[in-house]
Amino acid sequence: MIRIKKEIFDRMEELSPSERKVARALLADYPSSGLGSTGQLARAAGTSAPTVLRLVARLGLGSYAEFQKHLRDEIMHDLNAPVRRAESEAPREDRTDVGRSLAERRDLLDRLGSTVSGSEIERAARLLASEPKAVLISGGYYSRFLAEILARQLDQITPNIDFLPDPLGYNVGKFYGAKRNTVVVLFDLRRYQLEAAQVAALAKREGASLIVITDEEISPIADKADVVLAVPVGGIPFDSFAPLMVLVEVLVEAVLRAAGQKGIDRMKLWEDRSYLERTPHPQPDEAASPSQEAS
Repeated sequence: MIRIKKEIFDRMEELSPSERKVARALLADYPSSGLGSTGQLARAAGTSAPTVLRLVARLGLGSYAEFQKHLRDEIMHDLNAPVRRAESEAPREDRTDVGRSLAERRDLLDRLGSTVSGSEIERAARLLASEPKAVLISGGYYSRFLAEILARQLDQITPNIDFLPDPLGYNVGKFYGAKRNTVVVLFDLRRYQLEAAQVAALAKREGASLIVITDEEISPIADKADVVLAVPVGGIPFDSFAPLMVLVEVLVEAVLRAAGQKGIDRMKLWEDRSYLERTPHPQPDEAASPSQEAS
């Protein structure tokens, strides 16, 4: 069975800008947006019906009807997924099986290569390394911890990085006056938050570029994004941070490559300054003895 979502991610770098808009509109409300007419999907993407059909052809499908058949097959296949997950994931043994837990997380990491497009990583890295006026990074209830790690690491490579723990509260002023030389990075994972939608709308209204980091089910704010990075999640009892952390590291590495020598120079500056800050000052009882003072 062809998995439409996987095909889109695999071919994302091949798509034209207008085809990419259709793909993102489809992923933003997947699979429902693909079950309407070509005109409805085109309007949701802000493109045209012929563009929708070109995307369908890119996916290797002969017609829109065939495309919708594969979507319906996916829905029927996934209806039983909760039962299968409960049977396969719910631990039956009394003791923790570390090997099983590690294998499940390795599987998530292996899938990361098929859900995140290399071209999207490069597009995000170019935006972040271009030294915009501001880079504003925020996340949800749990994902804000990853957002802060990303902000702290990027700050050592490129200037003007801000982590916003309260983007609609005391941090909201950061968005005022944000133009095209501002980049907003939002983490929004399943059980998507209304606050993320509000922040995304504010960022786009002010003219900022938007990078969305989400899961495979795709946050509703993805349709507003300039770049979407979708990560496989899963685990017991909570979704795993392992693939998200790897994505953060891959993105930071890509930004360093894009920044080039400027990034290295900024890292050296950080090292020099933080080394001075870490150098301990002599304590009173460590003062030089009279004999040392005389020498």
